[in-house]
Amino acid sequence: MSLLVQKFGGTSVADSNKILAAARRAIQAHQRGNQVLVVVSARGHTTDELIALAKEITDKPPAREMDMLLSTGEQVSVALMAMAIESLGVPAISFTGAQIGLVTDSYYTKARIKNISSDRMAQALADGKIVIVAGFQGVDENYNITTLGRGGSDTTAVALAAVLGAGACEIYTDVDGVYTTDPRIVPEAGKIARISYDEMLELASLGAGVMHSRSIEFAKKYGVPIHVRSSFSDAPGTWIVGEDDARRLGVAVTGAALAKDEARITILGVPDRPGVVHSIFHKIAKANLVVDMIVQNVATAGEAEVSFTVAKGDLAETLVAAEAAAKSVGARGVTHDAGVSKVSVIGLGMRTHTGVATAMFRAIADAGINIQMITTSEIKISVLVERGAAVAALRAVHKEFRLEEVHAFPQAEFKPETSTTRAMTLVPLVEVDTNGNGNGNGNGGNHGPREQGMEDLVVAGVELDETQGRITLFDVPDRPGYSARIFAAIAEAGVFVDMIVQNVSEDGKTNLSFTVPREAVARAEAAVRPIAGGQVAIEPSLAKLSVVGVGMRTHTGVATRMFGALAERTININLINTSEIRVNVGTGIDTGQAALDCLRQAFDLKG
Repeated sequence: MSLLVQKFGGTSVADSNKILAAARRAIQAHQRGNQVLVVVSARGHTTDELIALAKEITDKPPAREMDMLLSTGEQVSVALMAMAIESLGVPAISFTGAQIGLVTDSYYTKARIKNISSDRMAQALADGKIVIVAGFQGVDENYNITTLGRGGSDTTAVALAAVLGAGACEIYTDVDGVYTTDPRIVPEAGKIARISYDEMLELASLGAGVMHSRSIEFAKKYGVPIHVRSSFSDAPGTWIVGEDDARRLGVAVTGAALAKDEARITILGVPDRPGVVHSIFHKIAKANLVVDMIVQNVATAGEAEVSFTVAKGDLAETLVAAEAAAKSVGARGVTHDAGVSKVSVIGLGMRTHTGVATAMFRAIADAGINIQMITTSEIKISVLVERGAAVAALRAVHKEFRLEEVHAFPQAEFKPETSTTRAMTLVPLVEVDTNGNGNGNGNGGNHGPREQGMEDLVVAGVELDETQGRITLFDVPDRPGYSARIFAAIAEAGVFVDMIVQNVSEDGKTNLSFTVPREAVARAEAAVRPIAGGQVAIEPSLAKLSVVGVGMRTHTGVATRMFGALAERTININLINTSEIRVNVGTGIDTGQAALDCLRQAFDLKG
């Protein structure tokens, strides 16, 4: 008998009729011969109402007591769901997080799961009962109630599916799947039949509200297929699965996304010497700030510019840390822009399709929109644009890649029992302190070292690529269309581009760097020189180092640890770009092997 985990969000259990409808879905699955475990969220706007109630008492409620309060919302939901299932003639039992032994760390309001005891749930399932579990909550080792933070019920559901060996985890929500972009912004967006964990991680971090990063990280780590479905219809939804099951032949781009409320910070005149970048991000990590895009281009006259983005709401706090960091390393100063947005395209096919960057940049240029920053990964290209132009940029790239025609590229029907998805064989990273030296995600308290847990960051490996060279264009005009012309010329020359890094402009000009295969450096240079106008610098070979893993987004300090390890070996970094599943840096070719060795040691990996 197979086990199915079903999760119902707040809108799916908002009133008695919806609770009964959810109960019938669980019973239908039970009648098909499945063991069924249901995870529920708090009803409707209950969590918001509880937060408002706390604010009526005090502006600064203690985090522990907030968790005690917020956990009651799910406790109401599980009891009502159990009553509904029992009233329809099927035995059921409800549990809180504490009652199933879902143990977390003690980081109130954003706890992480350490372990789960499956005995009580397994016995109830064996007895033929539908088990209902409160999402979003657990208990620490001192029996304090904790909550998991935003998207916590999704995380609970996927974690239980992993622990109990479920065939799939169904996420029922008020939308009927994952779309190529937000259909509220682009009405012609199409529903995706299947998407990979990595693609979904990128979309989730970019503001796609269907799923949250932590639950996708869990699913990837333990090989759990997720089916996102509508609570209000029987239409097939979207499967989130491994790469082999998600791949769509002939398609480069799967989706596009907009992270609207971003802020950009640039540290000017950063001395180009080993350890400086680590010093900067060490101070930012100590403030427990989550950094998104990180861009460092090639230095000129011994100085580089380092830019990064944060959530707009974190700008004021980040500026304080950035200004202190700039002063400590002798940088010239700090600039910022609170009015930017990030537009991205995502797709597994980017690894094998050329011309994606060209098409994206051309579409944005044709819309009359200027690109301020560029960063890339193997399956994502992100650009920073003025916030007022962000929606137009998103619509332009969505149209460019014909994403509204997603159904024109069908995939075979997916069946979980035939899935090639498997839990990854990964090496847990030893967690260190939470003061910015490692990967802890502390909430301001001094909790000391964190113990290993189910949800800890896992590093799959450190990679060294010595097959590429770099081309840098200096004094690039900061105007729409320039990047599109450059990469169109490279595409016409038949050259595949890997990393692309463009930092924010200063005085109307910027630098643009990109890497290509070593044997294609001369061809790429010849293609771009007639367009470049300014100085062109060639590095015929470089070392690209990548740290790859699960949890890179939701654990702070990964980049800091990487930069610190290189600094200790006095290895200078000359390029940086980042994504949800990896951090990439460029170093001199002569230091590549030493860099690889020190990063393996830093992340406790064997060669």
